[in-house]
Amino acid sequence: MRKVVVAKTAGFCFGVKRAVDKVYDSIEKNGQDKQIYTYGPIIHNEEVVKDLESKGVKVINSIEELKAIHDGIIVIRSHGVKKEVYDIIQKNGLILEDATCPFVKKIHNIVFEESKKGRYVVIIGNKDHPEVQAIRGWSGDNTCIIGTEEEALKFDINPEQSVSIVSQTTFNANKFKYLVEIIGKKGYDINVLDTICNATYVRQTETANLAKQADVMIVIGGRSSSNTQKLYEISKKECNNTYYIQTIKDLDLDNIKSDSYVGITAGASTPNNIIEEVHTHVVRGKF
Repeated sequence: MRKVVVAKTAGFCFGVKRAVDKVYDSIEKNGQDKQIYTYGPIIHNEEVVKDLESKGVKVINSIEELKAIHDGIIVIRSHGVKKEVYDIIQKNGLILEDATCPFVKKIHNIVFEESKKGRYVVIIGNKDHPEVQAIRGWSGDNTCIIGTEEEALKFDINPEQSVSIVSQTTFNANKFKYLVEIIGKKGYDINVLDTICNATYVRQTETANLAKQADVMIVIGGRSSSNTQKLYEISKKECNNTYYIQTIKDLDLDNIKSDSYVGITAGASTPNNIIEEVHTHVVRGKF
């Protein structure tokens, strides 16, 4: 008999749900009168973005595109944006709907204040991720982004310089601690601000525990979702039979035996209906 367990933390986190709800609310209130834009895809999930596009929402992908818009509503996504984006929105007389996750906004304030104190800011995270790029946009010139062991080992600044370290909210908690340890051994005056979202930590811990018990793990999320990629890495380490899918179309039941213990988890940008569909499909799968 196949056993199927869905992680309690699978699916939308608080910040993502808040952002998505804000766009749908804006469509309901203003969709007939104003063009609605999101600065970047509202979340890293292709299915949600497609649905919003079908309702008339347009995605802005660059500063240049934003500068050319002088009428409409701009929704700032959960990942946040750099200060320059806010300045352009105000200058162009656009309506702002700020859906930045409060936990991300907190990091913006931290790096802004730490920079003002003259401290060197280290952002632990993926330099290509929009959340990290946004955080960088609130920090001063004395800032760097570190995402790998090699980068941490190479970190070298004036030994008299004090250092403040923050993290991308969805970064791997264990990797964050490891990179901080490497930097800490260099002897700087360091202030570590663990800004990994608690929901991320709980989700990663639950995924690891579930993967240790399961014969097969299914991780659901968009290919560009950083937090889903982290879940896949964590799961794969504990359960070799881990599959990363975006929707039910990517799932091959032939890989799952009839008596398997199947664990299912999902990234913070994965809608509940997709999780439920995968769960139902696995439970009712042909044996």
